[in-house]
Amino acid sequence: MKRLRAQFPVLERIAYLNAGTNGPVPRRALEAAVESLRAQVEGGRASPTYIHALLADQDALRARVAGLLGCEPGELALMRSTTDGVNAALAALDLRRGDEVLTSDEEHPGILAPLGELRRRAGIRVRVAPFAELPGEVRPATRLVACSHVSWVTGRVLDTEWLRGGEAPVLLDGAQGLGAVPVDVRALGCDFYAASGQKWLCGPNGIGYLYARAELVAELPVPWPGYQALADPSSPLESPPHPDARRLATGLPSPHDTAFAHAALDVLEEEGMDAAQSRATHLAGRLADALRERGVAVAPRGVSTLVSFEVGEPVEFVTRLEAEERIVMRSLPGTPYVRASVGAWTSEEELDRVAELAAG
Repeated sequence: MKRLRAQFPVLERIAYLNAGTNGPVPRRALEAAVESLRAQVEGGRASPTYIHALLADQDALRARVAGLLGCEPGELALMRSTTDGVNAALAALDLRRGDEVLTSDEEHPGILAPLGELRRRAGIRVRVAPFAELPGEVRPATRLVACSHVSWVTGRVLDTEWLRGGEAPVLLDGAQGLGAVPVDVRALGCDFYAASGQKWLCGPNGIGYLYARAELVAELPVPWPGYQALADPSSPLESPPHPDARRLATGLPSPHDTAFAHAALDVLEEEGMDAAQSRATHLAGRLADALRERGVAVAPRGVSTLVSFEVGEPVEFVTRLEAEERIVMRSLPGTPYVRASVGAWTSEEELDRVAELAAG
């Protein structure tokens, strides 16, 4: 993967092990964003030709990401973030007082904050179960299952066999899934899959994605009515919303962000997305083994790109490694863990150094 590493200038200076927050930026993405901004400055951004090209680029991005998710383009909405996708799905489902939502004890604020607000405002009931025990916790009264595909805390991967054919709709937070591990929403059996563009897809902050199952979406209300949701924007007062997932979109991304996202996908796909994911999960497993061999406690994990391990002072450890070793990771609030996000661009030497430093 030397060619892939060469696409990320940041790797010339630091060991970048925090794609679980924000992925490294490819040089080609910078060039694409700058070129888009230059075109806006020099040619304007209001002509019919410009608008047509902008909308076409956004449709092309939806189609590309739909391909990564294993769904149809009409089942994908462009969002601003994973959390926007979660909020859109929750709003569209119109949860009400007494409705039970099942979630796990390893969820990100991107799920827990929206659920907490719905509990306060609408009176829903939120039941929390251990991540590994979710399959046995769905009850007849469960109105929705909302949880992570890949735990941001431990890197565990949800056992989704039990999802298929269940009566309760399932909303998956795919922030640590899309781009990191193979995703097939049909095989997962979920109804919604919210994901990020800036993490493992190395795209810009401000673009996310939401899959909504076609059989479900046409009956859902529109959470954010606006231009992006209308089937016929020329008649906004009378127009119905799009009959597909676009009715759930939060807005339209900027043209330079769209160009950025396309360029980042180009870089990853030229190396082969499957090959990149396979290398990343292999390297993550290698790091976990190296840590255990040195006596470092590693959180229970699955075949993912995340490795969380225990150190005495997580915040101090992360701060020291960035300052002294030029290694960037993150500590996880409320836990004893430091989390390493391992990408296909990561070198074995970088991981060996992390294991040595963690062992003291």
